[in-house]
This record gives sequence, C-alpha cells and structure tokens, in this order.
Amino acid sequence: MNGIHDMGGMDGFGTVDPDESGPVFHGKWEGQVMAASRVMGAIGGWNIDQGRYGIEQLPPHRYLTSYYHRWLARCEWALVEYGYADPDEIAAGHSLRPGKTPPKGKFTVANLDRISRRGSFTRPEPAPARFAAGDRVLARNIHPRGHTRLPRYVRGHVGVVERLHGCQVFPDSAATGGGENPQWLYTVRFDGRDLWGGDADPTLKVSVEAFEPYLEPA
Repeated sequence: MNGIHDMGGMDGFGTVDPDESGPVFHGKWEGQVMAASRVMGAIGGWNIDQGRYGIEQLPPHRYLTSYYHRWLARCEWALVEYGYADPDEIAAGHSLRPGKTPPKGKFTVANLDRISRRGSFTRPEPAPARFAAGDRVLARNIHPRGHTRLPRYVRGHVGVVERLHGCQVFPDSAATGGGENPQWLYTVRFDGRDLWGGDADPTLKVSVEAFEPYLEPA
C-alpha cells in the first residue's frame, strides 16, 4: 500500500543524526515492546510481513512519532486483528477474559535461542526464473491496497538484474493471509538520474531487491 512508511526519495524531514554510543533502549517500555513483538512471532501470533503491514496502516501522525511507538501501535492493532485481545482490553491495559491459544502454544525459556536467530525465507523453486543477470527489466507501476516490498520510487523505471537470490516467501501474500506463495527474488540496479532526475550524481546507482511479480521485460 502507499503510505508515509514508503519514504524513499522523499525529503524535508530533517537530518538523520545517529547516536551509535547511546543506549539500546531509551526507556524500559521500549525493550518490553520489542520482547512482546518477538514473542508473538515465535508463537505464531503473526508473521513478519503481517507485522510490517500493521505498521504501514498507521496514520502519518502516529507513524512519525518514534520507532518503538510504531511497534507498540502495531502490537495493539495485531492483538485485536488476530483475535488475541479486544479493544476494551487494550484500553484497560490487561486481559478481561480468557485469551486465544496461539498456533505454536505458549512461549517458554526454551524458545529464547530460536527467536534470537532469524529464520530462513528461502523455499523450493516452483518454476524457472523468468529473468537472468544482465536483463533489463521494468519495475511495474503498481499501487496495491495491501502490503508490498516494491518501493514507490522505482515503480515505472527500468533497471538491470544484478543477481538472483532463489525463491523466497512472497511478502505480498504472507501479509494478507494468502500463504507463502514463493517467488523468485532479484537484485535490480537503477541509474540514480533515472530515479532522481538530471541533477542527481551521475555516478549514483541504486540497487533494490525485487520479487518477480514486480517486474516485466524492458
């Protein structure tokens, strides 16, 4: 979907001032939100693409607060959306009735090692790749209502396939309950001047990872 989350190529939001020596969390609640999010993923409450889709649906005034405020809002939305809490429980800050059992059961200490490692999204190939390294491809000018990983700033532009990554879970399907629907994943390189105009650095190249359904032969 199109929204404030897809900020690539936008400006006017001020400088980015990273603080690499600062604390990991700026308040205890941030760590708790991260832990809750990881736990809900581990027990099958929702997958990573459903979680991203939840953040994308936030209105701009909530999205532009802070990183963990977004995560908190996403958790509240997902708990209701996937049947683990009701709105009155979110408002109360605690359960008011028995909860729903998640697909993978309760979270225990034995699960800690598993959630500290990112799982693999690579899947068997359902069909040969449509494109090869060196092929010119057009990023489709799509505007889906659901989740997509194709940035707006490359849509409608021509790039060159740099690399094939095999077949992986297709986020557009996984985010909306459509299953894994594995698709070929490519790295596609775009000329910066095509994306940003003639005033862009002529040496600038931008590479994005794009799934096969996003692409057409150029």
